[in-house]
Amino acid sequence: MTRHPSTTRRLLLALAAAACAPAATAQSEPASAFPSKPVKLIVPFAPGGPTDTAARLIAERLQANWKQPVVIDYKPGGGTTVGTSTLAKSPADGYTLGMAISAFMINASLQPSLPYDTLKDLTAVSQIAQAHYGVFAHPSAPFNTVAELVAYTKKNPDAVSYATPGIGTGTHLAGELLNSTAGIRMVHVPYKGSAPAQQDVLGGRVPLLFDVAYSAMPFVRDKRLKVIALASPKRSGSLPEVPTIAETLPGVAGMSVIGVIAPAGVPRDLLRRIGADIAAAVKSPEVVERMAQLGMEPVGSTPDEYNALIRSEIDKWQQVVKAAGIKPE
Repeated sequence: MTRHPSTTRRLLLALAAAACAPAATAQSEPASAFPSKPVKLIVPFAPGGPTDTAARLIAERLQANWKQPVVIDYKPGGGTTVGTSTLAKSPADGYTLGMAISAFMINASLQPSLPYDTLKDLTAVSQIAQAHYGVFAHPSAPFNTVAELVAYTKKNPDAVSYATPGIGTGTHLAGELLNSTAGIRMVHVPYKGSAPAQQDVLGGRVPLLFDVAYSAMPFVRDKRLKVIALASPKRSGSLPEVPTIAETLPGVAGMSVIGVIAPAGVPRDLLRRIGADIAAAVKSPEVVERMAQLGMEPVGSTPDEYNALIRSEIDKWQQVVKAAGIKPE
């Protein structure tokens, strides 16, 4: 039997609609029913360290709340871009989430050819924590305050160098922001991680260290380093006696930001539901106490609040990267 072309076309359209029906049903799962299966949390760096511990803390709390497994999937590499790229290509159904650190915002300015569009392909879920950057010095350094550091560096151009865990890290950019704002020229000495950077400052080979505060403060307590200031917008609740750079040089501020992101396109009601559940987990007494031990300040924001922070951080670091001419390794 010969079918009329229009009949064949209607048949093909019907078959296509039928094939798409299961996907549409999966995407339209109500937020109140989420999750009905295991959730994956992509961690774009290797296991170990405080940020990984924070990810596991949140996963454990969500798993207990959701009554579904929350499986951590480690995908390190590319300064977090490997794992973030995997997340960006995942279905936007809430079942694949990802951890984001400050590199997520910095890479948008530092990496010219990312395999994803940071603002178009991904969306914020909740900022879970933040940690302070700090400026530390060998005890023999001839300055104890930001004002003294700036004055000394102006009198001795290129004589002051500062160590960081690497090119393009948040601590490196904090140092360059101080350079540009104060009109000085500290020389950046990058290392592959905090440990080797700390060792050279402890040994007096480099006078200054820009590092995450929780990593360097133990050396301050042992009097092997001295803390000059924190690079935070305001003083730390756990270190209220330590001044900020911004108290001397307004505008010089940056923090390590840790949060959860998702592929763009997750329905808004589901995004808010997941964000609220993460915020509740972050604010639970057990997580607050453990994060304090890790040197982190819990946040637990809404998707909109975290999204606004991501955009402001990208804008800020974009200017620093351009002004300093920073290139990725």
